[in-house]
Amino acid sequence: MADHHDHDHYKEFDYDRVTSPMQEVTSGQATTGAVVALVGVLVVFGLPLLLV
Repeated sequence: MADHHDHDHYKEFDYDRVTSPMQEVTSGQATTGAVVALVGVLVVFGLPLLLV
C-alpha cells in the first residue's frame, strides 16, 4: 500500500499560504461589500414585499 505522505510536494504546514482572515481589507473594499450585501438584502426581502 502506498504512503502518499512521503512525496516531496506534501507539506504538513504550508506557511506561504495566505487566507482571508489574515489579509488586510481596504475601506473601499469593505464599502463595496456592504453595498453589495445591502442590495442583496433589498432584493431578497424588499422585492417580495413590494409584489404582495
